Amino acid sequence: MENDYLIVSTKVLPDYLKKVIEAKLLLESHQVSNVTEASKAVGISRTTFYKYKDHVFMPGETSVGRRAVINMVLSHKKGLLSKVINCLSINGANIITISQSVPVQNMADVMVTIDLAGSECSADDLVKSIKEIPEILSVRLEAIG
Repeated sequence: MENDYLIVSTKVLPDYLKKVIEAKLLLESHQVSNVTEASKAVGISRTTFYKYKDHVFMPGETSVGRRAVINMVLSHKKGLLSKVINCLSINGANIITISQSVPVQNMADVMVTIDLAGSECSADDLVKSIKEIPEILSVRLEAIG
């Protein structure tokens, strides 16, 4: 299978995956203040939450698959972030936010939130395109919504 992501009905998911999503929603809505409280509230362990939190997503009702959050580690090289932005633009992605850390040991963390509404490219294809840029140390799709 080429694509790492599927859209699956919650009816066939194990209960613990649904509970991870519930815990994430509790945290996002600030109904609880930390992972321990969220895990207890939905009846899962913190280990289960941390194991699956980056692998289950709940898409927005009106924007299924249109927004994505991509986390990258870039070498601290002049013009590298510009190459990433150019790659996003070429693939039809609209950048919503960019957050970059101060480079440490010649590496910088970059998180980009993009809108794919005007793109024919999937989030997976976009991640693959970014990975092809030299000096990109890692790329990970954090969320789709």
